[in-house]
Amino acid sequence: MAQKIVTFGEIMMRLATPGYYRFHQSPHLEMTFGGGEANVAVSLANFGLNTAFVSRLPNNDLGKSAEMDLKKYGVDTSHIIYGGKRLGIYFLESGAVSRASKVIYDRAHSSISEIEKGMINWKDVLENATWFHWTGITPAISENAATVCLEAIETARQLDITVSCDLNFRKNLWKYGKKASEVMPELVAGCDIILGNEEDAAMVLGIHPEGVDVTSGHVEAEAYISVSEQIMKQFPQCKKVITTLRGSVSASHNSWSGVLWDGQKLFEAPTYQITHIVDRVGGGDSFMGGLIYGLLQYPGDDQKALNFAVAASCLKHTLHGDYNQVNIEEVEKLMAGDASGRVSR
Repeated sequence: MAQKIVTFGEIMMRLATPGYYRFHQSPHLEMTFGGGEANVAVSLANFGLNTAFVSRLPNNDLGKSAEMDLKKYGVDTSHIIYGGKRLGIYFLESGAVSRASKVIYDRAHSSISEIEKGMINWKDVLENATWFHWTGITPAISENAATVCLEAIETARQLDITVSCDLNFRKNLWKYGKKASEVMPELVAGCDIILGNEEDAAMVLGIHPEGVDVTSGHVEAEAYISVSEQIMKQFPQCKKVITTLRGSVSASHNSWSGVLWDGQKLFEAPTYQITHIVDRVGGGDSFMGGLIYGLLQYPGDDQKALNFAVAASCLKHTLHGDYNQVNIEEVEKLMAGDASGRVSR
């Protein structure tokens, strides 16, 4: 049976200053679209997998433009529902060298934040699906969005569908009176695959490395094993815990890698030096898209799946916009060690 992946979350309008202009310098803003789960859907569709994105959009030209943008990349949008009054927006100022990038959210009262339980028929949406993916951004938007996300996870569990999540803690989004640590554990309990770093585990799940000093600037493998083991103990449904490893030399230069714990063995990917970052927004989402692809296409080979995820997300840093628009051949070429960037003729 062909693989079918469903993702659920918010797609936003992205308004970014061109190049490396600051907000007050730029005479105009470049409009594209993006959002955690939408970015994952585009990655997977781009790799040739049957992928659907579920959301709620305003029934106006902006909402329809967002849907059309997803269709352009081959994402199934047939389960998107319309309602509410506005599309969420985020503004981006890209940093360079020692100046960090800045993001300003304008997503209060967006259509998806006012979604309600029962608006989406999850049994129909998830029919014949093999994988369901969500991120911690969705339940942070509103209590309603958290409730619908839980509804989807519970349906996926009933249908024996693999569920993955990116913990994705965003402190600026949790504004409706509940902490991530109060909401997220119930949702995470239904997950088979969990992606997150040490901050995510601490802020979302209250889990910290045991007996390991993480203040030195260099985190040893034992820290990831400790956090992963605690996650698996707290959430026995979980089968794999993955951590992305980003070293920020500057806004323009990052090291990039990842580790995967399967309950018995820690897999470590090669480390890439991304010395001239074009756009790092969506980097984690491109990793998740690559990981889902790798786990589905290379069953039983967690090392290859992890290597694919890291290479795919490394290449994403060379592209403008939230979406990762590289193909399988390009990812596999980098996995094989060719990072020359020579012209392909």
